[in-house]
Amino acid sequence: MRTFSFEFFPPKDEIAAVDFGINIGKLLHLSPSFVTVTYGAGGSSRERTFALVEYLQNKVKINTVAHYTCVESSRLKIKEDLTILKNMGIKRLMLLRGDPHQGASRFHTPPNGFAHASELIDYTRSLYGDQFTIGGGAYPETHPEALSAEEDILNLKKKVDAGCDFLITQFFFDNSRYYGFVARAQEAGITCPIIPGILPISHYNQLERFVRISGAHIPDSFRQELETHKANPEKIAQIGRTFATAQCRDLLLSGAPGVHFYTLNKSRATVEIFESLMK
Repeated sequence: MRTFSFEFFPPKDEIAAVDFGINIGKLLHLSPSFVTVTYGAGGSSRERTFALVEYLQNKVKINTVAHYTCVESSRLKIKEDLTILKNMGIKRLMLLRGDPHQGASRFHTPPNGFAHASELIDYTRSLYGDQFTIGGGAYPETHPEALSAEEDILNLKKKVDAGCDFLITQFFFDNSRYYGFVARAQEAGITCPIIPGILPISHYNQLERFVRISGAHIPDSFRQELETHKANPEKIAQIGRTFATAQCRDLLLSGAPGVHFYTLNKSRATVEIFESLMK
């Protein structure tokens, strides 16, 4: 069964919370298969993440996946945090290593903690068995710290072997990169669903920033169209929605197990794309 899911991050202040409430209402009206809630760098949004996860799971009654990372977390802290989530009724986790602190050149393993997501996944399985459904991250265009695409697939296989039930990819703009990645993963024996992550471009200044963050390839025709209309914000948003809709159609027609939308806590683009796909 195909899944359609949305990623949110906890609002940072009261004004952002009001805006978030308006947008999330429109998105949840679409009845997604599940939603995910991010976990800030170094656990910086821990309290807000946990509060939002509990609200969505228990008040809104939507299937909610809690992100959790090993950054700044010992085994004891991880056990305590996962127990809190379990007691909230959370049954689904996205277990990630997490990014190095801003300005750091590499990830620093916390004392009595973990250096890799595969270790976090294995530890969670050792504590809770099958009580959680566990998701992991995947990089169609190779994790930025991997020495090669081959090494990246080997590391991904470690996550799956440790107990990963599904994978969600980093966003990308060239579907051929996703198809090639899935083929390599399957050749390595990875059989769990690999859900493509889609990020609709809504502002021109997002382009270079997102490319820098993810290393994603931008097709020349898409880049040129955005460049041509960069002074027209409404046109840029329309181009981004049209491109993302075409991406999703192609992915679904080609057998992708679903689509995961990086919403940036906004609703317009995702709502329009989703409604177009349902026609």
